[in-house]
Amino acid sequence: MKLARFFLTGIVFGIVLTKAEAVSWYRIYEMFHFQSFHMFGIIGMALFTGVLGIQLIKRFKIKDFKGFPIQIIEKEKGFWRYIIGGTLFGLGWALVGSCPGPIFILLGTGTYAIAVVLIGALLGTYIYGLLKDKLPH
Repeated sequence: MKLARFFLTGIVFGIVLTKAEAVSWYRIYEMFHFQSFHMFGIIGMALFTGVLGIQLIKRFKIKDFKGFPIQIIEKEKGFWRYIIGGTLFGLGWALVGSCPGPIFILLGTGTYAIAVVLIGALLGTYIYGLLKDKLPH
């Protein structure tokens, strides 16, 4: 029962993404062809919200739902790993027409072909788990 609020939050988030058309293949297609600002606006607002949220957590020492302080670990500075990782993520997103987040939302809307993407994402995650110790981080 403690996790019910997170499940409910996920449902609301899915409804918001669907109503904002952020899960629409056509909107993603428009974004990658620079034909519409719609998705860039959504991503920009998500970025702004995330930066603001992190700053509020750091400044006011906000605690998690169990009462423990939230610890934000600083990452190593890097360039190529972000360029390579971002490029792979973007290529996958462009080829599939969906980022990983809306996969379950699309399944819920009856877009069952996205199950192939879900299987690919799970397989890719599994392979990464096998190879992560051998990869440069």
